[in-house]
Order: sequence, then C-alpha cells, then structure tokens
Amino acid sequence: MRKVIVIALGGNAIKQAHEQGTVEEQRANIATTCEQLVNMLIYGNRLVITHGNGPQAGSLLIQQEAGVAEVPAQPMDVVGAMTQGQIGYMFQQTLQNMLWDKQVPLPVVSIVNQVLVSEDDPDYQDPSKPVGPFYTKEEAEKLGAERPEYVIKEVKPENVERRFRRVVPSPEPIRNIEYLAIRKMVDSGMVVIASGGGGIPVVYDENKRLKGTAAVIDKDKAGEVLATVVGADVFLVLTDIAHAKINFGTPEEKDVGLITYSEMKKLSEEGHFKAGSMGPKVLSCLRFIEWGGQQAIITSLDN
Repeated sequence: MRKVIVIALGGNAIKQAHEQGTVEEQRANIATTCEQLVNMLIYGNRLVITHGNGPQAGSLLIQQEAGVAEVPAQPMDVVGAMTQGQIGYMFQQTLQNMLWDKQVPLPVVSIVNQVLVSEDDPDYQDPSKPVGPFYTKEEAEKLGAERPEYVIKEVKPENVERRFRRVVPSPEPIRNIEYLAIRKMVDSGMVVIASGGGGIPVVYDENKRLKGTAAVIDKDKAGEVLATVVGADVFLVLTDIAHAKINFGTPEEKDVGLITYSEMKKLSEEGHFKAGSMGPKVLSCLRFIEWGGQQAIITSLDN
C-alpha cells in the first residue's frame, strides 16, 4: 500500500565522520542516500525528507568568527537558514536528476522552514547544545568578554587544551510554522525537503510576531512534529546503526526488533536509551505513535 513517509536523515547521509566535508564529499553521500529514496518513490510512496545540519552549521559558524574583522557575523537563526538552503539544494537537485533518469515525473522542492519554540523552555536557563569551534581557556575568556550574550562551557576533560565551546538552548519544538504549505505540497504529490537541522527556531515577540532565536532544535523531535502535522503513515529515523539497542555497550547488548508501543515505552522508561544519542530518536517515535501515527522505524540507510 502506498504511504506518506517522513524520513529523518542522520548526519552520515550528508557527511561521514572521517571526511572534511567538501562539497564533493557531501554530494557523493547525498547521491548514495538519494538512490535509496528513489526506490521508495518508484513504489508510489510520498516522501517528506528532513535532515541534520550539525557539521554544515559548525563550519559556517567558524567562517562567521574568522571573517568578523571584514564583514558582520550572521546570527545562529540565519546560519540555520543558510544550511537549509545549502543542503536542501544539493538534495533537491540530486533527487530530481535521479527521478528524471528513471522517468518518474515527480517534482522535488526544498523550503526554508521555521519551527516555533518557547523562551520559557527550561533549556534557555541552562543551555545544553554545543555549537561552533572549540576554544582554549584564554580564547574562551576573550570571546566571553567580547560577546557577553554567549554562554561558554567546558565540554571536554581538563587535559584537553581546546575544551571550551559555546552552548545554546535546545528547546522542544512546538509547531512547524509552514506546515499547511508543506501538507498541500505533499497532498499534490510533491517530494518535500523541510525542517532541515530541526527547523529554524523562532519565538513570538511582544507583538505576537515571529523572530529568530539562538537555539538548536533536535532534528528528530522536529521531524516527529512534521510527520504528525502532515498526517504521515510512517516516521522513519535513519541513523548509522541498523537497530536501536538495549543494554548498549554491555555483554547483554541486544537489538530491538519489531516491538509494540507499550513495550518500547517501557524500555525507554527503564533508561536504555541515552539522552544524547538514541534517546531523542526513541522519544520522537513514541510521540509519533501517541499522536496517531501507524509505524515508527529506527534503522540505518542500507537496512
């Protein structure tokens, strides 16, 4: 049966850990990913694609710092929009070319996509998401004096020289701002690339107008919000391992295969999935089912 599938792509779909992140490397990885996506489309499924942007945003933030003496640095929300354009363009072009090669007349579109968050989110009081380059203690102190609005934390052990990094809030996504447009595009048969990097985080100002905020939204949590509002049948979270695992890193480690919602929720409550890695993926899948989704899958691209 044909389904609407929202796919949350992991970082390895764009840049492998050992790579520098050149355009050529990213295009090659995206081509590999798109080959799998084309197969899903040929079977008549409708796809909405979302993706991470960590390495790309990190590179752009380094460029902002390096060029600040010559041109003004851009804020984080603008950097997020830039990566949506960058990555969306490469995916859109690659996937469209492959569909044309297969004589599949489906339009592919990527959109600049905002996601609403709240400045009352607890993470604004204790930011948790590292972004940008690493600094020495001296560099961190200098940056903190120059940019007092930055929160800079020690994120590596004391024996590491460059152990300081800027951190920003990682608030919970509330609503996808452009969801109506996305839903109309999906309903009309378009392949849509949206909510890149978790979406551009925005808040309401005192006049109930949207404005950007310096934050990073978890891409899988934002992907679940997107999957729910477009009425997806399946929420597919792609990562670099074939299965979620329980008792990870122990002799009792075991793959999680086909499982019910209640069974997976119990494993989550028992603490099997760490907050910084598999935890958000599992939580997002559980939320998708809670909101009426049929099936949530965590696996690798080649599985």
